[in-house]
Amino acid sequence: MNTSLEGTPIYERALGTAFGRLQPELQDYFSLAPGSGSYGIGQGVFEVVGCRRRWLRPLLALASAEESLFPEYGEMVPFRIENHAHLDPFGRSSLTARREIFFPGRTRLFQDTTSAVGEDGGTRLVDYLGKHRRLATDLRLEVTPEGRLRGISAAARAFLGPLRLAVPAALDAQAYAEQWWDAGAGKHRIQVKVLQKHVGLVLVYAGYFDYRLAPLLPHAAAVNGGAGSGAAVGLPRYAEPDRWESRV
Repeated sequence: MNTSLEGTPIYERALGTAFGRLQPELQDYFSLAPGSGSYGIGQGVFEVVGCRRRWLRPLLALASAEESLFPEYGEMVPFRIENHAHLDPFGRSSLTARREIFFPGRTRLFQDTTSAVGEDGGTRLVDYLGKHRRLATDLRLEVTPEGRLRGISAAARAFLGPLRLAVPAALDAQAYAEQWWDAGAGKHRIQVKVLQKHVGLVLVYAGYFDYRLAPLLPHAAAVNGGAGSGAAVGLPRYAEPDRWESRV
């Protein structure tokens, strides 16, 4: 690990100088780094969220136990997100997001960990989805002329026991995300669409939220894990997945 970069937020590492072109509010949002002693809390409303295609919902229900997809669809649905910057058990600088979506009669948990992987010439971000982190994608980032952050997931692969399986292009779906600060409303806004070339729109969520930083509790902020220990450093136990994945 490059210790000179350890305290740099992973999105800044991936974007390089382009990070400075983000809206100031987005720079603040994406500036969490391991050891900061804080975590982020967002609360807001998804104006639309879920799967609009009824025939697809039973398939998405099969993946809901993994906490990476869900079959419901709703409008004006409240949600809450926590962002935790930490070191994963393999020493990689990471950001874990834990989202609670409060559908009527059911709360869905949607979680992932984005880890920084150092490569010649820069940093690659790998996003691990679900409570067992069995599905991974690469994240490609860009900053728009307006200072918004755009991201595209690419090259999905699944980890099944010792196997690392690339998802065939005919079955793969890509997520297109955009996040920005709405100055008129004084809110953060986000829009994510998951598209599959044969099916079209699989999943969508778009809405607005308020965001603040809060101090980590002392036991969560303590360095009590590390590479090879099986535990993350700086991540509360309740936010840890059931399984970590080191393969990229």
